[in-house]
Amino acid sequence: MAGKKQFDVDVVLDAAMVQFWRAGYADTSLDDLSKATGLNRSSIYSSLGDKDALYLRCLDRYATRYGDKYDQALAKAAEEPLGAIREFFDVTLSRIADPEVPDGCLVAQTAMAIPVLSPGIAARATEVLGRQHARLRTALRAGKVLDADDFAVHLAAVNQSLAVMSRAGASQKQLRAIVDISLGALSRALG
Repeated sequence: MAGKKQFDVDVVLDAAMVQFWRAGYADTSLDDLSKATGLNRSSIYSSLGDKDALYLRCLDRYATRYGDKYDQALAKAAEEPLGAIREFFDVTLSRIADPEVPDGCLVAQTAMAIPVLSPGIAARATEVLGRQHARLRTALRAGKVLDADDFAVHLAAVNQSLAVMSRAGASQKQLRAIVDISLGALSRALG
């Protein structure tokens, strides 16, 4: 269509996601999104919706991207529950160590901001956290882990804390120690 700017939606969503991830929802303005995506404000609105709609798309994109990696890591939980959980945490530690993305976790950051977010975004953050808990619970049950429900809550909390700790400047060595302590507890539960 003549006169209409064409752009790659995936590239734009990734750029917006990184902007939100870096600065958070409240501290990201439409001007920030415009700079990050290369789109003017009217193009953002007409193509991607308002700030809430764009944030939800970015949160879903993030949850799918890393959720798929978590699912792959946990796929062997029935045969090797400890190894699967180790791989689950490796997904997080690899993301944290990736210089191409901001520190922390968009989901953890969103969850911490729930009190000041719109009900729709708050509900989506809670849903995404619930999916992570559910994927861990399913994997631990498949691995016949005693107290699978309690361990799933614990491991989901540890995973989110890794993101928070990384954003606060914790080293990879410190983050690995946090993971190792949780894996040690899980190993003892497996007997």
